[in-house]
Amino acid sequence: MNTNYETSEALFDYLLVVNPDVVVAKDVNRIRQFIATSLEDAASITSPVYIPLFRSEFPARFENDFIDMVEEVAKRQSGFAIYTSRLEAVRHTDGRQSICVNVANPKPLVELHKSIMQCFDLKPQTFKPGMTIARGLDEVAVGKVLPALTQRLFVRSFNCHCFTLLKRPVTGGKYQRVRDIVFGDIEHMTGSLFNYAA
Repeated sequence: MNTNYETSEALFDYLLVVNPDVVVAKDVNRIRQFIATSLEDAASITSPVYIPLFRSEFPARFENDFIDMVEEVAKRQSGFAIYTSRLEAVRHTDGRQSICVNVANPKPLVELHKSIMQCFDLKPQTFKPGMTIARGLDEVAVGKVLPALTQRLFVRSFNCHCFTLLKRPVTGGKYQRVRDIVFGDIEHMTGSLFNYAA
């Protein structure tokens, strides 16, 4: 994909994500509700539930090229199960923290992330998959909610047969779904294309 473009062009923030199934998403949102109530902060529960895989900024005219490239990755990818087991706090370089659902079997997602990076000729990066429940928390907020959350396991599983491309203007706003990109060569798959949970 050619990334030479005029600086005057509007840039979009593109995000590839894996979506959990409806049951897991509802369970995550229940935990978000608990956090929002405990911290009296409704803003912490507004974002959708997903595992981020890859993010890039470029003008919309490169969108189709981007989709073509990630579809090639998806064609070579088989479906897999994702398991979670617990909640944890992650500290960021700015000192703030996020509370995330861990992925107990990260290898399939780490390999998928690596394949996406390779398709764009990017160097591999450290990648730890997880679903963010709350972000931008300080020590006091984390101390208020994390002890209650870590006492309970979050043992869930869901099948992953696709990833989803989202986009929004780099100036901000909510991500909008562009499309779901299904794993495998769907022209040669038998059975329904709708037999997947993610």
